[in-house]
Amino acid sequence: MTEVNTPPRVGGWTRFVTARPRLSLLVALVLTALAVLAGSDVADRLGAGGWEDPAAESTYATKALEREFPGSQPNLLLLLDAGGASVDDPAVAAEAERLTERLSGERGVTGVGSYWQSGAPALRAEDGHEALIAARITGDEKTAGETLERLAPHFRGSHGPVEVAIGGPVAVRHEMQTIIQEDLTRAELIALPVTLVLLVMVFGSAVAALLPLGIGIVAILGTNAILRGLTELTDVSVFAINLTTALGLGLAIDYALFIVRRFREELSTGAEPLTAIGTTLRTAGRTVLFSALTVAVSLAAMLVFPQYFLRSFAYAGIAVVLLAAAAALILLPAALILLGHRINALDLRRLFRRGHRPEPAGQQGRAWARTARLVMRRAPFFALGTTVVLVLLGLPFLGVRFGTADDRQLPSTSESHTVQQHIREGFPGSPGGGLEVLAEGRATEAQYGAYKERIAALPGVLRVDGPLVKGDSAYFTVLPKGEAVDDAAQRLVGDLRETRAPFDTEVTGTAAVLVDSKNAIGERLPLAAVFITIVTLLLVFLLTGSVLIPIQAVVLNALSLTAMFGAVVWVFQDGHLSGLLGFTSPGSIETTLPVLMFCVAFGLSMDYGVFLLSRIKEEYDRTGDHDRAVRHGLARTGGLITAAAVILAVVMVAIGTSRVTNTKMLGLGIALAVLMDAMIVRSLLVPAVMRLTGRATWWAPGPLRRFHERFGLSEGEPERPTGETEPAREKVGASPG
Repeated sequence: MTEVNTPPRVGGWTRFVTARPRLSLLVALVLTALAVLAGSDVADRLGAGGWEDPAAESTYATKALEREFPGSQPNLLLLLDAGGASVDDPAVAAEAERLTERLSGERGVTGVGSYWQSGAPALRAEDGHEALIAARITGDEKTAGETLERLAPHFRGSHGPVEVAIGGPVAVRHEMQTIIQEDLTRAELIALPVTLVLLVMVFGSAVAALLPLGIGIVAILGTNAILRGLTELTDVSVFAINLTTALGLGLAIDYALFIVRRFREELSTGAEPLTAIGTTLRTAGRTVLFSALTVAVSLAAMLVFPQYFLRSFAYAGIAVVLLAAAAALILLPAALILLGHRINALDLRRLFRRGHRPEPAGQQGRAWARTARLVMRRAPFFALGTTVVLVLLGLPFLGVRFGTADDRQLPSTSESHTVQQHIREGFPGSPGGGLEVLAEGRATEAQYGAYKERIAALPGVLRVDGPLVKGDSAYFTVLPKGEAVDDAAQRLVGDLRETRAPFDTEVTGTAAVLVDSKNAIGERLPLAAVFITIVTLLLVFLLTGSVLIPIQAVVLNALSLTAMFGAVVWVFQDGHLSGLLGFTSPGSIETTLPVLMFCVAFGLSMDYGVFLLSRIKEEYDRTGDHDRAVRHGLARTGGLITAAAVILAVVMVAIGTSRVTNTKMLGLGIALAVLMDAMIVRSLLVPAVMRLTGRATWWAPGPLRRFHERFGLSEGEPERPTGETEPAREKVGASPG
């Protein structure tokens, strides 16, 4: 054929990314080195909070109290244990007074008080052997953490007749931040070698296996640098670096798997490397682009929420997704051009094959093709059966109870958890977890007294302290009868806000922050859901040109997450498997976690959905045979999607080994979601539903069809040089499954 001696025609993007491959890789290496320097201290600048709504009443009251009455909201608690003696013993009292006075003189500490000064029953354990010194460390989270590090060694431990342990919110946050950094390092040490082994098993070639790992590392380091820059502009949660690692490795490996697999497939048909790269970028490259956009859209939905905890995951997630896609579409093709056929070098599986030859490219995926035929022959059974199973697995989520993150996120052996547990179990009321009522406006002593009586008469109130008056402001401390954030405490917040007063009142405290956070999420959740749905429908329509497929994709993706939500409640709220997994169940789920997990897991599910649908669309455009296209798509991507899901699950499970419960929940929950999506939804439910909808799957009304012809992109669409026309060619490597 004359075409053999004709230089291959490639599109503009292919020419751009392959023109100077060595220069591209060198620039990437320099930029990565700069990213390492820029992001080296990112973890030290991240916050451990971010669950509150900055515009809420509780946030306003907290800031006002911190400014006017710094002693009203202690964030540092020293638990003094007198052993077998009473805390009222003269020697114990003398030592406690000395420690209180010493703490009062420390820089950055204000509002110091103790049981021995005030005699407040809430600061003395019911057994009389323990009591508290309370104080407030001033400054932002970073400054407060540094102050705690300076003070803790001088106060922790034995002091004459007492043993001192350190707790309080500032200690919980600081310990949580430290543990997350340590756990992330351990997770990376687990995930990287295991991922490399799995990639070698998938590709056989050690050379091919190293490329996805390299892309992932570039994405992670680049995102750390971006997060470091964002810390100069806004608050960023320390939890976000876990998502950076997980998505950086997981998505970069997904994208690189898809591109390298297609490149090797094209080489196996006899194509030259440049031609193979052109076909790969025209097909798998466009799929990666669409996949990255759908994942980024899901994560961007978290920007509508005011809590910086959720917004931080949007910052980190969008950055790492776009960097992973950019590296896969720019750096990876450059590396593939340089490697050429050497991409198959160092085939380690040859050691185990003992002369057995691998399947030819046209015969790969026969097991998945047989699975597709079986599912499509019994489509009603598989569609109904898998739907029922997924719904049943999600039923525990109907009993979800929302709470707030506290010391029980930490391992039971941590110091601040131990202190808070002693307070919960041994002290009356809820020291450090009460509600504060800020009163603003001039009032008489009689008016304050009448208001205090009305508060004391409310159901669920154990005791009311105050008021402490300063100018035109005052505050009351209200101790609830039960837990600091249980349902009764949350109802009490509403009762306090509705209680009549001759002055302006604002309520804050742990339960008030939780109530305001739930309200903020509830108000913005419909907006986030509509945003994800509309943009996802549009993107999938641009990829497929179908009206029905985008609707199927959204519904089936949401259905794939039911098992994750059911497991989260059954395990982390109800406490099943808590001993095996090593965590303490607080009896509730932190309010922002379901939103975060939905956005991340939905995006990852769309990632796999786009991989499958794009290959089905390519074959349908080539043959016009709907059933054949579904079988072919599953045959060519079933193994790839499963391998990608297993690798991502390994990364998420490594994150899930964290000793912090929220991180454990995030890692293990999303690992379950991606496995269910790849092995149940993509393998069984999608082909069954597409068989039931038949050729109607591809229908679109005339105006939308013309819109897609003009603006849409399909994986099989040839890419032509500017100003040049050529007849459409049959796609290389599009053999039937």
